[in-house]
Amino acid sequence: MSKQLKDKEQEMNKLTSYIILVGLTLSAGLCSSCSQQKSKDGRTDTYSSGAISFASDESFSPVIEEERELFEFVYPDAKITPIYTSESEAIQMLLDGKVPMAITSRDFKEGELAHLKATKQFPRTIKFAYDGLALIQNTQNTDSCISVKDIRRILNGEVTRWDQIYPGSKNGEITLVFDNPRSSTVHFAEDSILGGKAITSKNVSAVKKVDEVIKYVETHRGAIGILGSNWLNDKRDSTNITFKKGIRPMAVTKLDVANVENSFKPYQYYFYNDSYPLVRTLYILLNDTHMGLPTGFSNFIISQDKGQLIILKAGLLPAYGRIAIRDVNVTAE
Repeated sequence: MSKQLKDKEQEMNKLTSYIILVGLTLSAGLCSSCSQQKSKDGRTDTYSSGAISFASDESFSPVIEEERELFEFVYPDAKITPIYTSESEAIQMLLDGKVPMAITSRDFKEGELAHLKATKQFPRTIKFAYDGLALIQNTQNTDSCISVKDIRRILNGEVTRWDQIYPGSKNGEITLVFDNPRSSTVHFAEDSILGGKAITSKNVSAVKKVDEVIKYVETHRGAIGILGSNWLNDKRDSTNITFKKGIRPMAVTKLDVANVENSFKPYQYYFYNDSYPLVRTLYILLNDTHMGLPTGFSNFIISQDKGQLIILKAGLLPAYGRIAIRDVNVTAE
C-alpha cells in the first residue's frame, strides 16, 4: 500500500475517544462470527475479512473511497467493492437483497422497514456525518449570494434569470444542474427546499455524474450546480478552507434577501453552528443478518481514530467525537 496511506494510518492512531470504546464493545460481540464457517445465507465474510459489495449515492464517493482504501489497508483480508449509483437505486438494491449495505442521505421509510422485517431481516441505521449541499457557480459570475427562498423560486420556475434576483445583472438566464435525476441532492431539494413538491422549472436539468455538473458550471456563466460539499475541497489544503479553483461556491442565507453579511459558504464551522442552511445527515443503511464485513466497515466509519477523522478531513462534519474549533486567517488571492 502507498506511503500516503501508511502516514494517514500513523496520524489517525494518535487520536482517542469514547467512540473507540463503543467500537470495541461491538467488536467483542461480533468477532464471535469470525470463527464461524459458511452461514446459512452462503456468506463467508467476517467482521474484518472476506468480500462484499455495497451501494452508495455517487455524490458521496470521494469520502467513501477514502474510507474504503484505509479499511482495506488496516484489514488486508477484506475486499469491499462499491457500486456508485443514484440514491434511489442504492436503496432499492438493499431492499431487493442485492447488497447488504447502502450509503444514503435518508433513513429507512416505515414501509421499507416493514418489508424487511416481514422477511425476518435485520435492518439498522447508522448516522455517520453531516454534509452541506453546495451551490456552485462560474467564477465569472459575481452574483455570489443567494437565499433559500430564491433557490425555491428557481426550482419551481418562478425565477429564470439572474436579473430577477439581482436587478441589473448581466449574467442572463439561470440554468440549474443536478448530478442525477434520482440522486440524494434532488431528493433534498424536493423534500427540504420545496416542502415535498416536485421540481417544475424548465431551467432545471440533471446530468449523470457529479463531475459533469462541475464541468458544466465551469463553461456556463449563468449556471448553478448542486452537489455535496465533499466534492469541493482542494485536496492540497488540510484546513478545508479553500475550494476547487475552477468553480466558486455560493454563500447561502436563511433570510429572504441575501447579502454578504447574512450569507454563508459551505464550511464545516457553519455546519457546526447552524449558519449554513443546506445541511443534511448521512446514513449507513444496513441489512446484515450475518453481522460480517458490512457491520465491520460501518463500525470503522464511525470510529473516531480512523473513520470519523476521514470525514473531518473531507470537509464534512463528523457525527461522533469532540469537535475542536480554531481560528484561521484566510487570504484572498
